[in-house]
Amino acid sequence: MAPYLHESIPSQEIDRQKALYGPLAESVRGLVDATIRTEVDDDEIRAATAEIEAITARLRTRQIEGSYGVRFNSIGETRPWGNAVVGLRNAVAPPLVIEHDPTGRAWSEFHLGAAYEGPPGLVHGGVSALILDQLLGEAAGAGGKPGMTGTLTLRYRRGTPLGRLRAEAHIARVEGVKTYAVGHLSDADGLTVEAEGVFILPQWARAAFEERQRQSAPSRFE
Repeated sequence: MAPYLHESIPSQEIDRQKALYGPLAESVRGLVDATIRTEVDDDEIRAATAEIEAITARLRTRQIEGSYGVRFNSIGETRPWGNAVVGLRNAVAPPLVIEHDPTGRAWSEFHLGAAYEGPPGLVHGGVSALILDQLLGEAAGAGGKPGMTGTLTLRYRRGTPLGRLRAEAHIARVEGVKTYAVGHLSDADGLTVEAEGVFILPQWARAAFEERQRQSAPSRFE
């Protein structure tokens, strides 16, 4: 498993890297979309293939071993930039920007194009699950009850059209180390997919989490 890696870098350096790698990933997303929908001549396809292979070789001259993991600095800024849903450097990830509320809510509005198709003109059901898994987990974390997915239950009410969509989630209840969250995916005509999930704080993280909770709790003498 890729590590949770501490790096002693300031916020300014993180901002610099965002400005550098974000456009790169967005360019590759555009390339994926173009690859699916292009109808240029055969010679153009062969020329483009050679150019893409050359660029890939350039980027591989220096790279990390394995996956990106989650990196964080001394003030707690995290970079899950390889994440399959919200990874800044991951062109596979849908272009989501997730908003949070400390009451335990998360939401995002986004556009899904040809790269995320399942049935003709519709979002792949697995992509819907991917997005809702992330949104429910983000809601749990936003409410101070982080965890990893224990179960995820989906109800597909109707097909989700490609295009402009909204996903949202909130904490339903908490039972010890388990956080129950619910959410849905919708388009302009209403709800398309509903989700329920249980998120469990892993054993290795519980001691540190409980200590942070104790430190942040107000004293009864204040």
